[in-house]
Amino acid sequence: MNKKAIILIGGGGHCKSCIDVIESTNEFEIAGIVDSQLALGETVFGYPVLGKDEDLATLRKKYEHALITVGQIRSAKVRIKIFELLQSLEFNLPNIVAATAHIGKNVQLGQGTIVMHQVLVNSDTTIGDNCIINSKALVEHDCKVGDHTHISTAATINGTVTIGSECFIGSRVSFVNNIDITDNVFIGINSTISKSITEPGMYLRNPVKKQNK
Repeated sequence: MNKKAIILIGGGGHCKSCIDVIESTNEFEIAGIVDSQLALGETVFGYPVLGKDEDLATLRKKYEHALITVGQIRSAKVRIKIFELLQSLEFNLPNIVAATAHIGKNVQLGQGTIVMHQVLVNSDTTIGDNCIINSKALVEHDCKVGDHTHISTAATINGTVTIGSECFIGSRVSFVNNIDITDNVFIGINSTISKSITEPGMYLRNPVKKQNK
């Protein structure tokens, strides 16, 4: 099978994890990396830096596929800005699913989402655009995850949970079933979520509590 060339936008730590996932799929050949903080010709795991964000219009003439490999913790704004730029340049934004991940029946993925190693997404779940479903996360049946949301490592989302757009769900956060999380919510590591969250903001500790700015 001929692999399709893809460029990666962002050359930091999350990019390194994405490279491993992409290599596992045997579907795409990484042509190089776009990063405004790295010099032209530098490499990340052997892949060359091709330019900066302002070079994307020129790179689009040669490359069709792109993946955002900038991480997301405090805010989705950087990833959203890049996503909108890539859309305006008519890049194809494929979903990348690790060879070690399992995607159940009738799961729908948006575009530009990465599903990382040992993730389990169960049946009839919908995941939006430009999401990160990070290593060993569990997203159970009939869940909905909005656009530009990061489900971090080993999070457990039980059945029929809705998580909004532009959220960050920390490592090992656990959700009981049948609850809703609104947009723009940050939930810190190891929290247990037993009821719906209706107000945007940062939620920490156990039991989880909204933090004052």
